[in-house]
Amino acid sequence: MPLWLFATSIFGGLLCLGFIIDYRVKKKNIRMEPEEGIKNASNSQQIYTEQYLA
Repeated sequence: MPLWLFATSIFGGLLCLGFIIDYRVKKKNIRMEPEEGIKNASNSQQIYTEQYLA
């Protein structure tokens, strides 16, 4: 099997996997909000994350 065919199949597989995940998330209407995930973190982790995002 040529290398270009192997690389193309890996890239295509990852692309298809991304489409499938995106479709399922949109179908289930799942909203991903960073503020929701940080509520359960410690104060130091919240500060670190906010500084990283700013």
